[in-house]
Amino acid sequence: MNGHGRWDAYGALQLSGTSLPLLDRARVYACGITPYDVTHLGHAATFVWVDVLGRVLRLVGVEPDVCRNVTDVDDVLDAAAARAGTDADWFAAVGQFRFETEMAKLNLRQPQHEPRAHRYIPHVVRLARHLVDSGAAYVRDGSVYFRGHHVPARAGLDRHRARELAVEFDGRPDDPAKDDPFDVAVWQAAGPDRVGWESPWGTGRPGWHAECVAMSASVFGSGVDIHAGGADLSFPHHAYHAAMAEALTGVTPYTRAWLHVGTVTVAGRKMAKSADNLVLVSDLLAEHAPAVLRMMILDRRWHDSWDFSIDLLDAAGGRLEQLYSAASRRATGDTAPERVRRALSTELDVPAALDIAIDSGGDAARSLVSVLGLS
Repeated sequence: MNGHGRWDAYGALQLSGTSLPLLDRARVYACGITPYDVTHLGHAATFVWVDVLGRVLRLVGVEPDVCRNVTDVDDVLDAAAARAGTDADWFAAVGQFRFETEMAKLNLRQPQHEPRAHRYIPHVVRLARHLVDSGAAYVRDGSVYFRGHHVPARAGLDRHRARELAVEFDGRPDDPAKDDPFDVAVWQAAGPDRVGWESPWGTGRPGWHAECVAMSASVFGSGVDIHAGGADLSFPHHAYHAAMAEALTGVTPYTRAWLHVGTVTVAGRKMAKSADNLVLVSDLLAEHAPAVLRMMILDRRWHDSWDFSIDLLDAAGGRLEQLYSAASRRATGDTAPERVRRALSTELDVPAALDIAIDSGGDAARSLVSVLGLS
């Protein structure tokens, strides 16, 4: 029982409109990076929110068990390593180190699990065999394809929009080997010029979605409490991950709640190297305190997309000073810490929690500084 004589609020979270009662731990799968390039603000926004999710879970008495994968088997990564004239594994390890260094500067806690895709090749082969045996996948020309005709509808998309996204994410809907444009490779044949591994179907490599299924299922088993990642990956990646996992285990739904973090744009355009509009975390940290960057990311609804500008950093700095000043004041009411906790446990409502803490001061503000990682 807590200090206010209440049992009911602890061990519970509301997320994505779903009530999420929890006992001792929460299994959180966070879609990690493909370590082929620099870390930008869009990456940071996703993983700062995952970090705060873990801190809020601890606030309500639940231990977060976070798995943040590393996608180090990927066509884009191989191409980047080839351009650099180096080994793909070494290239990925360096990229992962740089990412983790910058996340540490942003005061992110290390996840409990950090699987790297190249260590899960046998798991993907097993996944493919199980899906073929159950009829959820088929073998064609050395590849294994998951039957995905139903996935766009379950993601709430019509086939036209789903096809556009499939093309954008190199889902190859026009592949003539497929029975349906929305079938995706669990295992794909690799030619002599590609890195590949032996399998029952010949030399090949894992599909993107299958890698995450293999890592998630190996770490957590049949399902997770929360699946987190950027909203831009909700289709195709997260939708196919969930569909494959459910086909493998028969457990539905694969996840109890989604944390799809809003996309960061610049002048209305999604950050991308091809658009030449990346806002690099290293550049921002050279000029601004990590707590200011965290405040800029967090003082909004987590699922909203937002447009970056330097003015937002100035506003975040001002908001941070208000919170620090409030933390040094005597509290004006003894219910404020409980109201802060309720705001955070209801859709991670950081703006509401900040308003309460800044207005009330004292323990509410001091606690919020810690929970948001702003110290």
